Amino acid sequence: MDLHEKLHQVCKLFRINDEFLGYETIQMGNVNRTYKVNFRLADGSPKSFLVQNVNTYAFRNPIALMDNIDQVTEHIRSKKPGQVALHFHHTADRKTYVIDGDNFWRMTNYVRSITYNTVKDPDILRNAGKAFGEFQMQLADFDIAQLYETIPNFHNTRKRYETFLTSVRENKAGRAEEVREEIEYLLSVQDLACKLTDLNAEGKLPLRVTHNDTKINNVLFHPEDNSAMVVIDLDTVMPGLIGHDFGDAIRFAANFVEEDCPDTEKAGVDLEVFRVFAEGFLSQTASTLTETEVETLALSCFVLTAELATRFLADYLDGDLYFNTKYPGHNLVRARCQIALAKDMLRKMPEMEKIVRECIAAAV
Repeated sequence: MDLHEKLHQVCKLFRINDEFLGYETIQMGNVNRTYKVNFRLADGSPKSFLVQNVNTYAFRNPIALMDNIDQVTEHIRSKKPGQVALHFHHTADRKTYVIDGDNFWRMTNYVRSITYNTVKDPDILRNAGKAFGEFQMQLADFDIAQLYETIPNFHNTRKRYETFLTSVRENKAGRAEEVREEIEYLLSVQDLACKLTDLNAEGKLPLRVTHNDTKINNVLFHPEDNSAMVVIDLDTVMPGLIGHDFGDAIRFAANFVEEDCPDTEKAGVDLEVFRVFAEGFLSQTASTLTETEVETLALSCFVLTAELATRFLADYLDGDLYFNTKYPGHNLVRARCQIALAKDMLRKMPEMEKIVRECIAAAV
């Protein structure tokens, strides 16, 4: 059965019985295969949906994952009557998935929109921050106990450092000596990098429902005015800390360069990007934050950057087994760029903390 026929069959199982017109492949993310499927309704009008073939190697328990997504999207949808929201379609027996041999399919509504991989426009950045902050607030009353932990210990920085130290000790690819300086730096900031994890373990930072992949390309923007419409890619929604979402968004969006730029002298945190994203994010969340969350929000950017640096460097020491690489030494380039960004964040930490306080004062 060719893909055209397969997609048509999957759509029928999701109770879409209108005239099937065909499909388009959508480049969305690096994990799942995504298709825009097009139909003609009985009145002659067009209607499209997104169908995804979920990567069950990356997500070993896709049924639990879909239970997470179904609960979260329906919770958000109930708070946005008449507004754009994600909705995953159900089969006749109320499942949000179709299993076809080794294939695991899901279907959601198609939202006409635009996305950005990188952007410096302050309005778009502010709107992205607002979207991720609103996402947090829409789920503030959601029962975290209902969520499956998609990737256990995903942002447990102590665990990440344990893995890193194992990679250093085992030195499987024989590369440890050439990266001694990077190893020593990451070990020198270990306790600071683990501060969020430690505070949570002490009961001083509350768990929230977090997105855990807060790249700006996971926000759909209105094609006419760049207003944020909806947050997508919910595969990693699980319990976490608010700093995980804020810190990773800044790590990705506010670096002067791409995360694998070999010219590390150019890496650093753009405080203007930091400010406008923080304005948007905190306009939604400021009134709900604990004092400890406020105190550690700027620090979270350093934490997430250092954590990712350990992951890149550990993979380099292991022989590049986890992350996809485009050339020899790619993981080392990534690690060095993140280390350079982390160092710049520490230099600018007082300014970042001041911006957070200013944004909170303006929001409450």
